[in-house]
Amino acid sequence: MHGTPADHGFSFPPEWHPHRATWISWPRPEGISFPGRYQEAIDDIAGVIRAVAARERVCLNVPNGNYERLVRGFLRARRVPLARVDFHHIPTNECWTRDHGPAFVLRRRRGRTEAAVVDWGYNAWGGKYPPYDADDAVPTRVAAALGLPVFHPGIVMEGGAVDFNGDGTVLTTRSCLLNPNRNPGKSQARIEGYLRRYYGQRHVVWLGDGIEGDDTDGHVDDLARFLDPRTIAIGVERDPSDANHAVLQENRRQLERARDQDGRPFRIVELPMPRPVAHEGQRLPATYVNFYFVNGALLVPTFGQRARDARAIATLQAHLPRRQVIGVPCRALIWGLGAIHCLTQQQPRF
Repeated sequence: MHGTPADHGFSFPPEWHPHRATWISWPRPEGISFPGRYQEAIDDIAGVIRAVAARERVCLNVPNGNYERLVRGFLRARRVPLARVDFHHIPTNECWTRDHGPAFVLRRRRGRTEAAVVDWGYNAWGGKYPPYDADDAVPTRVAAALGLPVFHPGIVMEGGAVDFNGDGTVLTTRSCLLNPNRNPGKSQARIEGYLRRYYGQRHVVWLGDGIEGDDTDGHVDDLARFLDPRTIAIGVERDPSDANHAVLQENRRQLERARDQDGRPFRIVELPMPRPVAHEGQRLPATYVNFYFVNGALLVPTFGQRARDARAIATLQAHLPRRQVIGVPCRALIWGLGAIHCLTQQQPRF
């Protein structure tokens, strides 16, 4: 499609906009995401799919019909309602659909809501994990399956790097979007221009560095997320000896100074951080902020830490009284350095 989404009246809706479906890419055993723990990880992924399918359809990318048969059997054995799962033969390198999946933008035209797909470039978080050619092709293949027009910005952008309030503000981090391993030579002002033109936004709020163990160079979906147009949940680490303490405190200070698209301060909700989660001596980016909105609910990653898991869920439930806040186990999934939000990509209703 010629021009930009903003030229045609499209914008990226907030995650709580009603969903038609959630897209998820099934991981391959030979992929690099879950070394030594693939079977445990796909048990967690089945749990995520089960939780999503209870609320809306799941569109599941698998390489071919043989994979579909195997995955169907696996999900059936784990009580996933397969009548709510649509399989698509779209091959992927890894499973992190938030970053390689389609970005759906919407517009109102002649009394109808219309959709298009933005196909940002994808280079596996700065070229860290080749090959990524199959992942990079996913958005256009999804658009073809749905019969939707496609915009091609021509720069790298990952879904986990941005969050939206639905009123024109996008939340992101300098450590990721301005990293030279994504779009070398592009200034903050030029990147802001892309956010405005291709996501249809009016205002950008920048945070700083990411949490320990995050290999994405600081995705915002591990740090701070919108709960509504004026409320942002942020992870806070109380232990001053923890590597995340200073980083999260600085990001909180930046949020206190930030303003929305109309010049108003944000309401800030503090979420606890889980106790450090590690595997084979590696600190993993465990955070309750990697939650995901589905129709009528919020899915929150949990890490087998009863008190902290419960506190995070209760805090979010207090601020989202019209949604059911549901914990979903992710202790094996986080070994792949991502949780629920990283795994999913919403298709808004249109």
